[in-house]
Amino acid sequence: MTLLPFTILSLLHIPFVYSSLPNLNSASVTTLGVSDSPCSNSTRTLWEIIWSCAATLFACTWTAIHQNVPGMDERKFTIISRRLGIMMMALIAPELMITWATAQFLSARWTVTHGFFAWMGGFMLYVNDEPRATLTPDELLGFVHEGSVKMPVILEADIEDRSKGDALSKGIAMLQLAWFVIQLVARYIQNLPITLLELDTLAVAALTSIGYGFWWKKPMDVGRPYAVCWKATASPPRKLTYECIQYSPVKTGMIFCSHAFIPFSILWVVTHIIPPHAAHSQRVPSLGGHESIEHRSHDHDIIILLIGCFSGTVFGGIHCLGWNILFQGHAEQMLWRTASLVIVSAPVSILLLSSYMIWDGDNLRIAFFAAITSSFIYIVGRITVIVLISKSFRSLLPGVYDTVAWTRLVLHL
Repeated sequence: MTLLPFTILSLLHIPFVYSSLPNLNSASVTTLGVSDSPCSNSTRTLWEIIWSCAATLFACTWTAIHQNVPGMDERKFTIISRRLGIMMMALIAPELMITWATAQFLSARWTVTHGFFAWMGGFMLYVNDEPRATLTPDELLGFVHEGSVKMPVILEADIEDRSKGDALSKGIAMLQLAWFVIQLVARYIQNLPITLLELDTLAVAALTSIGYGFWWKKPMDVGRPYAVCWKATASPPRKLTYECIQYSPVKTGMIFCSHAFIPFSILWVVTHIIPPHAAHSQRVPSLGGHESIEHRSHDHDIIILLIGCFSGTVFGGIHCLGWNILFQGHAEQMLWRTASLVIVSAPVSILLLSSYMIWDGDNLRIAFFAAITSSFIYIVGRITVIVLISKSFRSLLPGVYDTVAWTRLVLHL
């Protein structure tokens, strides 16, 4: 499991390395995917463009995701499937991952590493030598003060030893992103066009890097929690947070609405819900692992909103860099510009409306309806961008296939 990300990442690099060979030995490369694409000594194919973007997206999503501790009896397939789901969320709406990472970072106390480990489900309560439920940090400290359990003696180095990720693996992913950005900058300097897919990859990679920063000290891919044993002399606890299934049709509808229409407030609602499969697996919910809105300060709520909405605005702003890219028709160009502006402006509207709902309890229905409308418009804008990216491969500018002349660029600098 540890080698899987690097194996896939290495395979994704094969076409890119191959495409770089013509610059060294002047061999010709036959372009693929478009019949009218140029053929010269310094070209790349459509397939190589897609794979280069895929390598960057993989490095910035799969390797950047820091899941909570899985259930002790869960299979590898279940764990990987959950990670793939979060990866898809990061690809479609990376600001959601940033919001989640921000909430966990602000909740982490003790040391940052200990705080992350506790909130991600790192401490499992054992009663009569049987696992009972994952403990929240507040429950753990409360039981320690009561004398019901002993304070876990686990050093930060011990937690880091359980982690499957380190500075080297994270650094490799950041180097992949840096190399991708350098190529785009070089293409801009040499007046070479880029594809919409590369522009979208840059936007996703930029946002996942922010989430990477918040999760830098969070343990990665921890397989099992640390055992906290209940003293035989104390009466067993009646109720624990993560063993109580909080699930009803009304709350299910709230989850659906929050997932579909309020991306920047999604974590506020999900944290109240303990799905049956999470409680049964004795783990923290997939998007849980942070303080609930009742226990968070207004300052933290505003910070989470600011970072989440700012990330969404940056995401749209990067897409605006394609303002003057030539499209197949004027209508498609106007759609791209409109969708980019929508992605920029919708988070600002959501931020203002959400801040109003936090600080002022009047007219909540109007503000809530306006927030849903803004979120729906944002989703439409994002879908429009994805559709336009898919359609753009039918006809690309000839200059898109030209590679960067690194020798000329270095001499120019």
